[in-house]
Amino acid sequence: MELSEMLAKCDHTLLKQTATWEDIKGICDDGMKYHVASVCIPACFVKQAKAYAGDRLPICTVIGFPNGYDTTAAKCFMASDAVDNGADEVDMVINIGWVKEGNYDAVREEIAAVKAACKGKLLKVIIETCLLTDDEKIAMCKVVSDSGADYIKTSTGFSTAGATFHDVEIFAKYVAPHVKIKAAGGISSLDDAQKFIELGASRLGTSRVVKLAKALEAGREAENDGSY
Repeated sequence: MELSEMLAKCDHTLLKQTATWEDIKGICDDGMKYHVASVCIPACFVKQAKAYAGDRLPICTVIGFPNGYDTTAAKCFMASDAVDNGADEVDMVINIGWVKEGNYDAVREEIAAVKAACKGKLLKVIIETCLLTDDEKIAMCKVVSDSGADYIKTSTGFSTAGATFHDVEIFAKYVAPHVKIKAAGGISSLDDAQKFIELGASRLGTSRVVKLAKALEAGREAENDGSY
């Protein structure tokens, strides 16, 4: 797979607590240069980022992040507010405790409510696979499929582990055809990124692929000017 094709599937992500506007602006600059699928940034920067990038770059943000235990009303407000500020895509975290209780109806209803609050924008549902059993992951494939959401997503990147090939294989087997897959968290190499795509991921949540692209570009430039 060409690197440009891989970059086009990346949500170039910066969600660390210490991120400043200068950091976010840099992420946006990279996103526009390398033609990524979106930049995924904290909600407090969405309005600035949209004003800065305009229509040149889709803006994604996260709600209920990273623990998922906000009330449904709070998540709906956050989603609506993000969209009003210019977000093109929203990644929400499910209520993991409800999954552990087997209260799948409540999880599905919450996702549907957040989807409505997104006002037609894309909704990706983070189920935090590292905290779930395989049976719970399979059940969540049906819940997300029935909820009206656009994507099922593996991880926040803030819990005990990120995406695994096994999790994406489960998603590809059990989600409905209209639900796309996003792998996120711990994607550290181009080989891993390509493998996730081959297994069925349409999006990758990572900053590493852009960093690797920049390193390759720098290496080519150095080679061309005789630096090494």
